[in-house]
Amino acid sequence: MTSLNRPARLNRTLLAVFGVLLLASSSFAVAAHFGHLTFLDSDATLAPSIAKPPTWALWIAAATAIVLGLLILRWIAAQLTRRPKTHTWHLEQHPEQGSTELAANTATAPFLREVAVYPGVHHAHATLAGTRQNPTLAMVISTEQGGDLTTINHHLNTHGLPRLRQALDLDTLPVTVEYRSTTHTGTRAH
Repeated sequence: MTSLNRPARLNRTLLAVFGVLLLASSSFAVAAHFGHLTFLDSDATLAPSIAKPPTWALWIAAATAIVLGLLILRWIAAQLTRRPKTHTWHLEQHPEQGSTELAANTATAPFLREVAVYPGVHHAHATLAGTRQNPTLAMVISTEQGGDLTTINHHLNTHGLPRLRQALDLDTLPVTVEYRSTTHTGTRAH
């Protein structure tokens, strides 16, 4: 679950709550309109003493509802986009002599195995995004309770990341690291 701009758990919870409320209220309104609710008269007005709104007001309300609906759909789609876009890297220096292709997740697999054995690390996940000319590494490291982030950072900066840059033949590799603390303690079995 890696992303450079990951939505918060509260954001997704609010989306779910609003979605359930809107679904329930719209289902109630449709059922009342078609007379499926016996305790409501489908021909009665909502507020008997109030006159019908002008037609233009209904069109504005409908247009506003459509725009809000599309914005909410976009918001939901953003929640599903969890990872930065990865590419297959083409590593040819002389294309006439042949080419080599490297999938981004293949490049990070050995690096992640190394990070997973650092003291205090429970699990690590990384996404190598972008192209070879403009790469970005987004990492999520789950640490055990009491895991020393300073030690983990030291191992990353002195061992893991320099070896990954050397393996990918990169001078620089921008990295974002997100730490998550787990409830797991002690040594884990593989």
